[in-house]
Amino acid sequence: MSEPASISSGIAERYAAAVFELAREADALDTLEANLDDLAQAHADSSDLRDLIHSPVYSRSVQEQGIRAVADKMGLMDTLKNALALMASKRRLLVLPALIVQLREMIADAKGLVTADVTTAVELSSEQSKKLAETLKASVGRDVQIKTTVDESLIGGLIVKVGSKMIDTSIRSKLSSLQNAMKEVG
Repeated sequence: MSEPASISSGIAERYAAAVFELAREADALDTLEANLDDLAQAHADSSDLRDLIHSPVYSRSVQEQGIRAVADKMGLMDTLKNALALMASKRRLLVLPALIVQLREMIADAKGLVTADVTTAVELSSEQSKKLAETLKASVGRDVQIKTTVDESLIGGLIVKVGSKMIDTSIRSKLSSLQNAMKEVG
């Protein structure tokens, strides 16, 4: 990992740990989780918000006022709102995406969940998702939350990533293996 990415990750971890502990003490993890979903969606949808967070043009006080206004408008819980304001005052808002990821992981861990990133060639039906979650639960021993993406270049099959484990049953992968085997023969 590059040094700047490592530093950003460390900063996000520290803020996430503080927010998580305060939310857990207040028995507000569900509220925090909903707030994170809203904040992630706002970050993805609003170029103005991304500009406020990432642009060095804005002063610390302008960033702090701006993020407080956004947090108020979104109805974010005070713990998260105050953390975002503190991050703005310290010029740390640029780690917001990493903070969201860290907090989601902490909440999932507290709930006994593990997230599986699943890439498929076609959209999974709810029945297929449910069956896959049950199969993965039997394998990892914990409830599994599935996050799916579609990649039509897989042709068929799927790629599952749970923690550091990866299972690739895609047709693209099998064709690639077959092609490599044929190169070795002739």
